[in-house]
Amino acid sequence: MMVKNKELIAALFIAVVFLCLFYIKPRPLEIIDMKIYDLFFHVRGREKPPENIVIAAIDEASLEKLGRWPWSRDKIARLIDKLSEYGVAVIAVDIIFSESEKNDRLLAESISRAGNVILPVVFFFEAEEAPKEVEITESAFYILNPERFNKYQPVSSKSVLVPESILSRSAAGFGHINMFPDSDGTIRWEVLFINYYGYMIPGLSLKTAAMYLGIPPEKQLIDATKGVYLGRRYIPTDPWGKILIPYYGDNGTFKYISIADIVENRVKKEELEDKIILIGATAVGIYDLRVTPMSSALPGVEKHANVIASLIEGKSILPVSNYIVILLILVSVFLAIFLYQRLKAGYCLIVLLILMSGVFISSFYLFTKGTWLSVIYVSGGLLIHFLTTITLRYAYSEKEARRIKKIFSSYVTEKVVNELIKNPSMAKLGGERREVTVLFSDIRGFTTLSEKLLPERVVELLNEYFAQMAEIIFKWEGTLDKFIGDAIMVFWNAPLPQNDHEQRALNCAIEMIKRLRALCKKWDEEGKPQLKIGIGINTGEALVGNIGAEGKKMDYTIIGDSVNLASRLEGLNKEFNSEIIISEFTFKKLQEKIETGFFGAIDVEELGEISVKGKEQPVKIFKISVK
Repeated sequence: MMVKNKELIAALFIAVVFLCLFYIKPRPLEIIDMKIYDLFFHVRGREKPPENIVIAAIDEASLEKLGRWPWSRDKIARLIDKLSEYGVAVIAVDIIFSESEKNDRLLAESISRAGNVILPVVFFFEAEEAPKEVEITESAFYILNPERFNKYQPVSSKSVLVPESILSRSAAGFGHINMFPDSDGTIRWEVLFINYYGYMIPGLSLKTAAMYLGIPPEKQLIDATKGVYLGRRYIPTDPWGKILIPYYGDNGTFKYISIADIVENRVKKEELEDKIILIGATAVGIYDLRVTPMSSALPGVEKHANVIASLIEGKSILPVSNYIVILLILVSVFLAIFLYQRLKAGYCLIVLLILMSGVFISSFYLFTKGTWLSVIYVSGGLLIHFLTTITLRYAYSEKEARRIKKIFSSYVTEKVVNELIKNPSMAKLGGERREVTVLFSDIRGFTTLSEKLLPERVVELLNEYFAQMAEIIFKWEGTLDKFIGDAIMVFWNAPLPQNDHEQRALNCAIEMIKRLRALCKKWDEEGKPQLKIGIGINTGEALVGNIGAEGKKMDYTIIGDSVNLASRLEGLNKEFNSEIIISEFTFKKLQEKIETGFFGAIDVEELGEISVKGKEQPVKIFKISVK
């Protein structure tokens, strides 16, 4: 009975703690919640976007045809004229024209002739200046119930970057292109309007949707703290005028048409006629790439496409009311109390899994219907409550303690995790000195190769190569420290001891060479370029452990002269036209096995000595040739 009373008190305390956490919203929990939100997008998968939105892409083909970026404005004028000839409905430009240029008048005339061009503006939030009587105020939305903004102030700015005045006077409207990433750098929210001295300036996406739908200015309304009206169409927002962006998919979900194809008349009229055209950069070199829930590098212009599509189709995602989350925290914890006090520990785990699965499944279902139910506080309360209950029972019953161990042993299967559990000091700043064998691998002539191929082909080739090499490294139980561009760093004998670490490293190197040869044969048949690698191996003492800034960023890695020597040996392969070079320290430990043919068909050749920084004596090096 005493244990049950303590469980009840602990459960009530946990419920109060998680209610406070939900109110405070600490950054670590919020980031976890954001990642769960992102995961739901991937589970849902790509959705079919509307066909009336097309991205006129400043892509690699356009840059090759029209020259390096930025283009002179006569080229933009030519593009807008071409789009007008195709009969497009709206042209939204995701390019800032804030500085004058000799062809401004030519571009202004094209914008004026088109009559449907929306230009972007950018707001600043640190600078403050006198209000500008600029044309952007004509694009402002009217406000209903403005007194509500006394409680929830919308995003506001007193400084704005606008297009050149000659261009502004020709535009059909304006919209801001400010993006507000969350603390982890991911763009999940769209700010539909920004307050500029009492004028509510819409986002580029919102203004584009309003023009496409033919909504007159007097029916473009903001219902303060609640939503936005586009005629009879209502878009609910949070109190600050934000919406969660219901992304349709990752890169390329919306249709891209190269600007080079448009200006060269290689596009059929039906592909552009009566459609929304977004002009923006997709080429990697222009760096207009954003992190989103479904992509780590989505062109900013495609983010706008997602928002426009959702506004036109009436799709949205909004968080549920705070009161609902509070109610769920309380109900879930008290339901768990009721069940846990009647069940043994093993069954409590089943209850926990059922309850947490119910929370996640319900949240995902609501997500697909346009509502986001935060799961971290509800499920976190359930998990902590479960752990607390089990811990209390452990303190009072050896039998329950054995059962707890049996339950949790099924969760910890990886060797590294087991080692960290046994030795918590390994997770602290710093580390320990240990003899390790280090392997460095690098692709020969990669810079030249990457200059000859399209970035997509380079990434495709590297991904296949790295996947194969990683498989071999893990086969020989190496610790994959990092990928450094096209190079790989691996070490053995940490975090777990390996008595045969030198042997594993050489076996790994030999198999990497053989696998690459097989890959090259396959690539040759596919008409792909060949790769050559050099590998350096050294054995010696190094500092091993979590190295970095505690609480900021830490990496499990190794440092020391022996690591530097392995890296240098890898670089010498080019000089000696070799594939594998090992140091005398590694060779001495493997000499007997090499001489007995343990490593199969290989040849060993002494290459001489090299001077090494930090060592008085030169180091002998050996070339390993794989037959």
